[in-house]
Amino acid sequence: MEYLEFELPIKELEEQLDKCQIIGEESDVDVTETCKQIKKKLAETKKEIYKNLTAWQRVQLSRHPDRPYTLDHIKALCGESFLELHGDRNVKDDKAMIGGLGKIGDQSYMFIGQQKGFNTKTRQYRNFGMSNPEGYRKALRLMKSAEKFGIPVVTLIDTPGAYPGLEAEERGQGEAIARNILEMTRLKVPIITVIIGEGASGGALGIGVGDKVLMLENTWYSVISPESCSSILWRSWEYKEQAAEALKLTAKDMKRMKLVDQILKEPLGGAHTDREKTFTTVRDAIVKSYGELKNLSPKELVKQRMSKYFDMGVFKD
Repeated sequence: MEYLEFELPIKELEEQLDKCQIIGEESDVDVTETCKQIKKKLAETKKEIYKNLTAWQRVQLSRHPDRPYTLDHIKALCGESFLELHGDRNVKDDKAMIGGLGKIGDQSYMFIGQQKGFNTKTRQYRNFGMSNPEGYRKALRLMKSAEKFGIPVVTLIDTPGAYPGLEAEERGQGEAIARNILEMTRLKVPIITVIIGEGASGGALGIGVGDKVLMLENTWYSVISPESCSSILWRSWEYKEQAAEALKLTAKDMKRMKLVDQILKEPLGGAHTDREKTFTTVRDAIVKSYGELKNLSPKELVKQRMSKYFDMGVFKD
């Protein structure tokens, strides 16, 4: 278990509890009451820390190395039924963007999402979850296949942004993302989008247009990361916490501004502290969302989706 800086008081209490239990096991000393007191204090400390998280702390939780990634969610949701599909039929198979068919219960879905690595080797293999243009074109190919066979689409967003390299720009990164946004607005099957980690910039929007956009509690969704915003405005990364607050990037901010439809509650301490509970929450939300959309005709579905995005940013003095 890795701890973030603001979680250090929790780490200290958990270490005290472990030592107390070891003493009780290895000696005749009765430590029941002491352990009980430490557990009580630990529960209170956790509650106090996690109920008052800042925007920057939520950003840190969204990047926690133990947090479940896209493939973890897909395997938990679909089990052995998931069939990964590869390639954009043009350049190559982008390992940062994964997709394929899978079942939740008796219903088939087309799953698409960014995949990060869990160690140095896999992070390099997955390009740190940053897709090239071929990744977005693969995603669009899979969406079009889903549309052809009447299969709903589920997208899982977790990326620090689209890959900004020269070769990505040469192959049309901006066009690929813009094309996806256009095509997703008029796709004739339900699209359910779940932000499971980082939702940064056009990299997230490239698979982020949905009839239902759901956001896990300790995730973020913004045009730019706090570090990049800080470096542009203050020429330094030192102001990232201030930038995170100003960007209004948390799930609560997104829901208040009507940019997402629902916040999915995470276990106390984040999604990584109880993975099974998180997977169940996501599964139930996807099933419920599809239940609300499945009876709409393709025409109604597109009209409703278009209206939803046209209404964003409209305000009255």
